[in-house]
Amino acid sequence: MKITKDMLIGDIIRTYPESINILMQNGLGCVGCPASQMESLEEAAMVHGLDVNNLLEQLNQ
Repeated sequence: MKITKDMLIGDIIRTYPESINILMQNGLGCVGCPASQMESLEEAAMVHGLDVNNLLEQLNQ
């Protein structure tokens, strides 16, 4: 299964704990934030001014 832009950050880090480093390197410090339980990867990328497709490419390598 691949990570998609509509997945919640909380679900991503629970299912793919190795993704934490990539998220942090891209400025998404939300891995421990309560909002991560309700925020999709696409929403988080938008809030932080990141290209969600670039982030997905990194996460799915």
